[in-house]
Amino acid sequence: VSINEAGHLTVSPAGHGGPSVDLKALVDEVFERARQRLRGFQGVSPAVQPEGFRGRLRGYQEEGLGWIEFLREFGFGGILADDMGVGKTAQVLAALEQRRAAGHGPSLVVSPRSLLFNWRQEAERFTPQIKVLEHAGQQRDLERIGEHHLILTTYGTLQRDIPNLSQREFDYVILDEAQAIKNANTASAKAVRLLKGRHRLALSGTPIENHLGELWSLFEFLNPGMLGEAKVLKLAGGLAKNPSEETRRLLAAALRPFILRRTKQQVARELPEKTEQTIFCELEGDQRRQYDELLAHYRQRLLSPDRGNGKAAWNRVKFQVLEALLRLRQAACHPGLLNEKLASQSSAKFTTLLAQLEELREEGHKALVFSQFTSLLALLKTRLDEAGFTYEYLDGATRDRQAHVERFQNDPKTQLFLISLRAGGLGLNLTAAGYVFLLDPWWNPAVEAQAIDRAHRIGQTQNVFAYRLIARDTVEEKVLALQSGKRALADAILSEDNAVLRDLTREDLEILLS
Repeated sequence: VSINEAGHLTVSPAGHGGPSVDLKALVDEVFERARQRLRGFQGVSPAVQPEGFRGRLRGYQEEGLGWIEFLREFGFGGILADDMGVGKTAQVLAALEQRRAAGHGPSLVVSPRSLLFNWRQEAERFTPQIKVLEHAGQQRDLERIGEHHLILTTYGTLQRDIPNLSQREFDYVILDEAQAIKNANTASAKAVRLLKGRHRLALSGTPIENHLGELWSLFEFLNPGMLGEAKVLKLAGGLAKNPSEETRRLLAAALRPFILRRTKQQVARELPEKTEQTIFCELEGDQRRQYDELLAHYRQRLLSPDRGNGKAAWNRVKFQVLEALLRLRQAACHPGLLNEKLASQSSAKFTTLLAQLEELREEGHKALVFSQFTSLLALLKTRLDEAGFTYEYLDGATRDRQAHVERFQNDPKTQLFLISLRAGGLGLNLTAAGYVFLLDPWWNPAVEAQAIDRAHRIGQTQNVFAYRLIARDTVEEKVLALQSGKRALADAILSEDNAVLRDLTREDLEILLS
């Protein structure tokens, strides 16, 4: 590596005297070809969704698909920065289905671990012909990549496997929650820049204009060389933290073709009034181990052959079932609900929730967070305080409820309201919130509807998005499965109704404790 007479960086093959490559000249050549093609450009048009896409793209999503086609045609990467809930994943999957149908692939999606299952679930729902491989965990196999159309991996796995993954060319390389590489010097940012992809996309709900200092790292992945050197632009220094209006205007104009952002308000006419979605969270590390140990304990205690198989033996066990299910539900939410000494330990639900709340804070939206466990809300308050959130709180002991409601409704700085289910399910008008999070499931449609309707009711002028957080491979998911066939039993577990639990069978318990 050396500097030539023109002051440009050049690279010569190691150990050879062959011709060197002028990187600046190479970048200039790429952009000159793009400029030539852009002279005949007539604008971005909405694209027709591919035949293999199940469901119906909305108008603005077809426009997003057309924008992705525009980037692909001209060889650029871009940032899809739509508001949370507007449907970024569906637009990307439609583009990947186009590529699959045309015989291209595989493509790679890099995301936080908490989103892997949701990518798989959305692919099964919208693009069932796309073969998906989850490349994460201990059982990952690089040899299987070529057998699939879409590879899902995490930023952590990418860092470990980059020596191998960087040797393969992907059709698309897509970064979800792309703010993970906002610091160009992190291992994740360095790793993604080593990936080879014919096309590149980044997804982020965070408005890019608020973080000019993060643009260089993103664009160095998307379009290497487009923003020059970070030190030349001074984007890593004071300019990034307090840019002038002129700087904002120039950068916004220059980068407008490469960033597509539609807010919830802009596409409100095309959205349903209320959208509900289940977000699955993956227990990891200590929390997974602790849950599994507790599960094994209760399986031994309640299902052991030593207890006998007669009716009398089974009736004795049933009185202990509620305790077991309650403890397992708590373990799925946070280990600190079982042991105060574990209050500072991480939780899959908190990790997932806080990432969503941070995105909403950046977008300027308000949200309600419901839980039936006041002790869980207490743990969450500590995390929110550390992250600098301003919030209101309401449970059964709260006095002057209306004062808390009015502060949330009218104070722009108060973006969150934490509410105990039993205290706040009825009688509150919280239409300032456009998002609702059900931190632990109730499996009772009427109760869930009451919580969501705190935001979605007369006087609401915005669309409401409601999210249920479910811990995968836990009793939460098992009770969810019981809903369709044994609704009364599922409700009884959550309401701790001993009368209904009298009808609990050994087979039911084996499912719940599987």
